[in-house]
Amino acid sequence: MAALMLRAAWSYRGFIAGSVKREFQAKYGNAVLGAIWAILNPLAMILVYTVIFAQIMRSKLPGVDSVYAYSIYLCAGILTWGLFAEICNRALNMFIEQANLLKKVSFPRICLPLIVVSSAVLNFAIIFALFTLFLLLSGNFPGWSYAAVLPLLLLQIALAIGLGLILGVLNVFFRDTGQLFAIVLQFWFWLTPIVYSPEILPAEVRAWLVWNPMAPVIAGYQRIFVSGQMPAWATLWPSAVLALLLCAVGLQLFRRRAGELVDEL
Repeated sequence: MAALMLRAAWSYRGFIAGSVKREFQAKYGNAVLGAIWAILNPLAMILVYTVIFAQIMRSKLPGVDSVYAYSIYLCAGILTWGLFAEICNRALNMFIEQANLLKKVSFPRICLPLIVVSSAVLNFAIIFALFTLFLLLSGNFPGWSYAAVLPLLLLQIALAIGLGLILGVLNVFFRDTGQLFAIVLQFWFWLTPIVYSPEILPAEVRAWLVWNPMAPVIAGYQRIFVSGQMPAWATLWPSAVLALLLCAVGLQLFRRRAGELVDEL
């Protein structure tokens, strides 16, 4: 089933690439500086985190002496969480937002989640390239452990699109899904060690982090960029299993309800 969907999507790869290009152009096309804003916005965010937390507040991580450690820790968590949140939120509304397209044009419906992922990854690639440049210029590039970012990204994207596909289908039939998930996502962010170190949490609270599939993923990024070490791979297998399960359930739900989506919209 999945192979057939992917084969159908591959035959429409031009449609997917064109849709991603149109989205990017629509976002920056009418701006005076155009696509430069895609660079200026994330660059400003990285500079703000660095100046405020490293130079003004002089925030430090427990056991790490580097003046930039907390800024890097924060950027590693927030930037990658942003990719996860963008995919989930875009997938949540993709069928509703593209209702007219679904009604008028015949194409493999699986193209929509692929467009969501491709567009989010493009945005992320720009900001992550700037973050990497900052690491190089500040002398904090992690070295060979940087290669471990790719499998972490694939795992994170699988988690996000699997969950997003399920939510996207449910949101067509139950519109409260979007409102509820917006609240859940806010709690999920603060229950993930992104702006704080898990070491500051009480032991009984840290024990609950094993139930948060994004916690070991974000910790993996932070371990790479702050310590220059490989992620703790053993802690990631529950998230990998969940990602596969979410993708399987999402594809099955999508296949069964694809015909009803247009009628409901």
